Amino acid sequence: MLSSTITRSLWCVLVLALIASGPALPAEMSGVLKTRTVVLIVSDGLRWQEIFTGADPELLNEKNGGIWETERELRREFWRTDPAERRQALFPFLWGTVAVRGQIFGNQTQGSIARVTNGLAFSYPGYNEMLTGHPDARINSNEFGPNPNLTVFEWLNGLPELHGHVAVYATWGAFKDIFNVGRSHLPVQAGWDPPYRGTTSAREELLNRLYQSTTPLEDGDVYNAFLQVPLLDSLPAQQARVLFVGYGETDLWGHVGRYDQLLHSAHLFDHFVAELWNAMQALPAYRDRTTFIITADHGRGSGPVEWKEHGVKQKGSENIWIAVLGPDTPPLGERMHTAPVTQAQIAATVAALLGKDYRQAVPEAAAPIADVLR
Repeated sequence: MLSSTITRSLWCVLVLALIASGPALPAEMSGVLKTRTVVLIVSDGLRWQEIFTGADPELLNEKNGGIWETERELRREFWRTDPAERRQALFPFLWGTVAVRGQIFGNQTQGSIARVTNGLAFSYPGYNEMLTGHPDARINSNEFGPNPNLTVFEWLNGLPELHGHVAVYATWGAFKDIFNVGRSHLPVQAGWDPPYRGTTSAREELLNRLYQSTTPLEDGDVYNAFLQVPLLDSLPAQQARVLFVGYGETDLWGHVGRYDQLLHSAHLFDHFVAELWNAMQALPAYRDRTTFIITADHGRGSGPVEWKEHGVKQKGSENIWIAVLGPDTPPLGERMHTAPVTQAQIAATVAALLGKDYRQAVPEAAAPIADVLR
């Protein structure tokens, strides 16, 4: 009897030791997650420098920032001597809510690194890495065509309990290829395709007409504000469990060298994220059961000219930022002196927040960001 008791005790100790020292249990086995819906939100090409220090003083002028007659007004709105106050002025929701109740990675001046691993630091390779969990050297152009890789969104949509509850809203038409709609059959509202179909109200018909009669932005992007309306309209009926939202204006204004417009679009991006969060919190299906992951697909250069571009020739373009807000994410705030995180970890993190192990289907995917899961 004593021998049996000792054997059982030793066995229990061994099991506990293995659990403590080994890898985390698959997310399906946790059974304690509160998150029911995950929303992945991207502001294309929005630098970590603006996120963490606000408006760049070197660019608040005509010579470097392309600002003509609005410098005084721009400084009144976004300039503060203290970088912490500047970032709060530019991103009030990110710093007043997300960084207080969630986490944000990527402030390199505080020992927090978030970066892409695809080696190219532009959009399609970045979105592929973000959505599939791994870079793909074949994807070396924004005109690559249909994505051969399985995204976490397509994989989650293939699960019986999530099928039909996955959706994509984005300003850039290329997302139809990035999510490979021909294979995935995901509902993707992207670019200038009119958002309302079938019988429409007068309000919906007006927005459809605006989509059809407005001059497109560079690269064929629709305006962020145009995308926001059908996105918010979809929430009550769609009951999405997995949602992607891609805003594109910050990258556009960077490329054309208009720092004033970049700041305004970044500020509005923060407003749109807050608006989406508040709209979802107002609906019982989403309230206190929704997690936001907010990030950028790539960084940009740093300097009076370099800020306009990104890619392998622009040092620092690999550096991004990642923020997470939701019921399963400890409120650790701005992360400092922590282990690096990568864009490739986002895909498995989306799945893990829903209690799913994406790496069982895609072993080459990077592991979830452990610190954002309780």
